Formats: sequence, structure tokens, C-alpha cells
Amino acid sequence: MARTVDPERHAARRLMIIDAAVTEFANAGYERTTTAAICARAGIGSGTFFHYFPTKSAALLAILDLGTSEVIDWFAAREPDADPSTVIRAWAAHTADELREPRLAGFVNAVGAVMGDPEVAAALERDDAAQRDGLRPLVARARTAGLIRDDLVVERIVDWLLVLMDGFISRMASDPSFTADSEGPIYLDIVDRFLAASSAAER
Repeated sequence: MARTVDPERHAARRLMIIDAAVTEFANAGYERTTTAAICARAGIGSGTFFHYFPTKSAALLAILDLGTSEVIDWFAAREPDADPSTVIRAWAAHTADELREPRLAGFVNAVGAVMGDPEVAAALERDDAAQRDGLRPLVARARTAGLIRDDLVVERIVDWLLVLMDGFISRMASDPSFTADSEGPIYLDIVDRFLAASSAAER
């Protein structure tokens, strides 16, 4: 008889391994992280690891894809008739809150070291697309309703929202003194000022 699999237990074990991998990648970087170190961190044997992930790279890709899924789920959970400008600002606040994760800087640097890998690049493109797909309709609705600036087309507004987010993350990854706690309020203020409907007239 084939062994039955408890889906919840399977998912929980997978997430446990992913969490251990995030820690190892953040602490040691991608190249120096070994599957043995991930197994030790997770308290599992190598056979269990390879049951879930055939390679170290597969674990990294799973982390990136999980992040993309969380982005999609976050936008999907917003009320469809909610004030779009409020949701955009809530997205920025959510991003700033997530950047408080202490492992983030190290993990970003680990990913940066392998960005040339085609599979990693594709995963990052999927995440970018998820962010854009979530923001684009909100920006379009807010712009049409006069709730945000209208001097830029929708795609450029989305571009700059992502530039601000990516720049914040990149600076955190390169400068330990630049933290979400200290700089998050400034990031949110910049987003708010950038979106402001009156910003074009005031410049």
C-alpha cells in the first residue's frame, strides 16, 4: 500500500526547510551555504531535504516563489471597492513592515550573487510582474478618480513606486545602519509625496 501523505504536515515541513534555508543564505551567502548546513538548521536528515528540494538552488527558487505568491495573495485580499490610493499606501506600509525581517539584508545579498542564473532571474521577473500586476489597476483607478498625481502615465507611476521600493531594499542590503525601523517612515513619506495629487502643480 502506498504511504499516505498528510498535506498539512508536508506543507509545514517544507516551510520549515525554507525558513532554515533563508537563515543559512542570509548568514553565509549562497555559495558558502551547503545543504548539510540547511539540514542541520532545520533538524532534518539529507534524505528529507532532497525529498522536498533536489538541489540548493531549488530551495532558493522556492523561497523566491513563495515571496511572489505572498505578493499575489496580498493584493488579492484587498477589497475590490476599497479606495485605491489607500491600498497603494497600504502596500508601501506592508513592504516597509516586511523589511523589518532581520535576515532580509543578508538574503538579498545572497540572491544578488546569483542574479545571473537564468532561473533566479526568471523568478525575480515573476516577482516584479506580480508587484506590477497588483499595483497597475490600483494606480489606474486612483489616477482616474483624481486621488493621485495625473501628470505621469500609469506605467511610469508603477515604475517609480517599484524604484523606491527596490532602492530602499538595496540600500538596506549594502548599509547595516540603514534599517527599516529608522528609514521606513521616510520611505513612506516619500511614497506619499510622490503620489500626492497636488505634487505636479507644486513643482
